[in-house]
Amino acid sequence: MPITRRAMTFGLLGTGVALAVHAGQGVQTMGGPAFGSSWRISLPNDVDAAPLRPGIEAILARVDAEMSPYRPASDLSRFNRSSSADWQPMPPALCTVSAEALAIAHLTDGAFDPTVGPTVARFGFGPIQGGSGSYRNISIASGALRKSNSGLTLDLCGIAKGYAIDRVAAFLTDAGVANALVEIGGEVRALGRHPQGRNWQVAIADPRARSFATYKIIQPGSLALATSGHAANGVHGPLSTSHIIDPRTGRPASTTLLSVSVLAPDAMQADALATALCAAGPDAGVDLARRLDLAALFAIDGAGDIATGAFPKHVLV
Repeated sequence: MPITRRAMTFGLLGTGVALAVHAGQGVQTMGGPAFGSSWRISLPNDVDAAPLRPGIEAILARVDAEMSPYRPASDLSRFNRSSSADWQPMPPALCTVSAEALAIAHLTDGAFDPTVGPTVARFGFGPIQGGSGSYRNISIASGALRKSNSGLTLDLCGIAKGYAIDRVAAFLTDAGVANALVEIGGEVRALGRHPQGRNWQVAIADPRARSFATYKIIQPGSLALATSGHAANGVHGPLSTSHIIDPRTGRPASTTLLSVSVLAPDAMQADALATALCAAGPDAGVDLARRLDLAALFAIDGAGDIATGAFPKHVLV
């Protein structure tokens, strides 16, 4: 059975591609490569975009250098290689993302677990080698991380891209840009409004289609949107195996759940929660979203769509 996957610096892309819908008049775009995928920002035409590029690229490079498990010299890789159970100084951003990852792990009862990397690698979908463990075995203090056993590792692929989006959005705001749509690898965060005075509009890819086709058009408002799914990567044959692993079972997630889209106040939350709900599967994932009152949209093979929380309010078409 052939393995279908994309070379990444952070990890595998899911099916959750989200793209700005017909940017329209008054909008310019800028972009480039990022994390084995791409970044794209839509801005009003009256914004001087050129001076923004160096700052954006510096943010993306810094996140990659600190948090990519595919880079042996990254701070994350250094932590993973270490056998020490002592506190290890780490960059503030890495500690921030790790703390949020652990918080979401607790919130989702382990459906999101940043120590799942070695299990993912055993199925051929990641570079992290190490022993088994749990998010409960990682501790964070001011500027430092600690593992309770020597083989424990961290994998931030399910949250670091969202963090990068949030940092780019904050950079734009600090630069005086009030209206923009930030997209990295199919995840988006909206700032303000479209130059035509309407909300920004984002298309979610149809997880059932072999090539890009619009599934839903979303108006995120001031929220971030992330989608996690199976179809773009995995082992395909008589059986289809997801690249998303349920940390609680150590097995690939059910491919009956084609994709999950989540709206959240920031992209870091949306990124991790979409991964958690997809890993949990069609039944437990929906139950979890309802229990936490998450704005989520589930595309389930043979069962149509299930929306939870405030998600329906953001669906345009």
